[in-house]
Amino acid sequence: MAVKISLSVSIPDAEIELSAIRAQGAGGQNVNKVSSAIHLRFDVRASSLPEFYKAELLALRDRRITKEGIIVIKAQKYRTQEKNREDAFARLQELVKGVAVVRKARRATKPTKGSKKRRVDSKTKRGRTKSLRGRVSE
Repeated sequence: MAVKISLSVSIPDAEIELSAIRAQGAGGQNVNKVSSAIHLRFDVRASSLPEFYKAELLALRDRRITKEGIIVIKAQKYRTQEKNREDAFARLQELVKGVAVVRKARRATKPTKGSKKRRVDSKTKRGRTKSLRGRVSE
């Protein structure tokens, strides 16, 4: 089952390294016996992803991506190995899909003359109100 990123891009199973490990945290006797958590490792540099995806992933400041360019995802939310495997694949898919979204460049704008005037008028009015709060002189 390859991880589908878009219509033309997918990650083959051969490039994804999965290993079953014991989950952390509370769980009683079962947690020490059953390896239900999944440790997913995906090498971005050695993958067959297009260069655009590779560059964007490596530029990400994400704690799941090591300096060597390996994405490490630990899935231990569920009690069964199958559900954790599906969760790990979904999280990898979400991470790679996220870099494909091209964000619109921000264009700097100036406040209008009307908005500047309204702001100054409101400040003047507020100052006048506050000045009337002082002691009354006779």
